[in-house]
Amino acid sequence: MRDFLLAFVPIFVAVDAIGVVPVFLNLTEGLDKLERRRIVLQSFVTALAVAVGFIFLGKAVFRVMGVTEYDFMVAGGVLLFVLATVDLVSGVKFARQMPTLGAFPIGTPLIVGPAVLTTSLMLVDVYGLWPTLAAVVVNVALGCVVLLSADILERALGRAGSRAVSKVAMLILAAIAVMMVRKGLTAILTGKAV
Repeated sequence: MRDFLLAFVPIFVAVDAIGVVPVFLNLTEGLDKLERRRIVLQSFVTALAVAVGFIFLGKAVFRVMGVTEYDFMVAGGVLLFVLATVDLVSGVKFARQMPTLGAFPIGTPLIVGPAVLTTSLMLVDVYGLWPTLAAVVVNVALGCVVLLSADILERALGRAGSRAVSKVAMLILAAIAVMMVRKGLTAILTGKAV
C-alpha cells in the first residue's frame, strides 16, 4: 500500500485532471450531456490503453525505434499548439469536429501525456510494476470522474464565464505545448535524449 501511495502522488500531479477541465469544456462546448459522456468514456479507454501499454512496452518500443521521451514531448507539444492556435485565431472548433475527440487530444496527450508516461516509467523502476500500474489506473479513472462533473463548473460559470475560461484554457494549452517543446528540445540539444 505504501508503494502505491508513493506512486499515486506524482502521477496525480502529472495527470492534472482539474487543469484539463477548462480545456475539456472548450472542446466540448455546445455538445449535449450524452455526447460529453461518450467523449469521456473514449478518453478513459484511450488514456488507460496508452498508459498501460506504455508501462509494459514503452522502453522497448522507444529503444527499437530510436525515439526518446523527449522526442515524444516535442511531437505532443507541436500537436497541442496547433490545436490551441486554430481555436484561438480562427474561432473554429476544429477539435469538436473530430470523431476521436476523446482519444485525441483529451485521452492523450491531455490526461495521459508525456509527463504521465515518463513518470510512470521512472516509478516502475522505483516502486515496482503493480503499485505503479494501480496508481495509473486510479488516477486515470479519477481524471474521468472529474471530467464527468465538468458540467457543474460550466453551470456555475454561466455561458459568458465558460467562454472566457475556455479562451484562457486555450492560451494555457498553448503555453503547455510550448513548455513541452522547450523541455524536449532542451534535453535533445544538451544530449540527455541520446
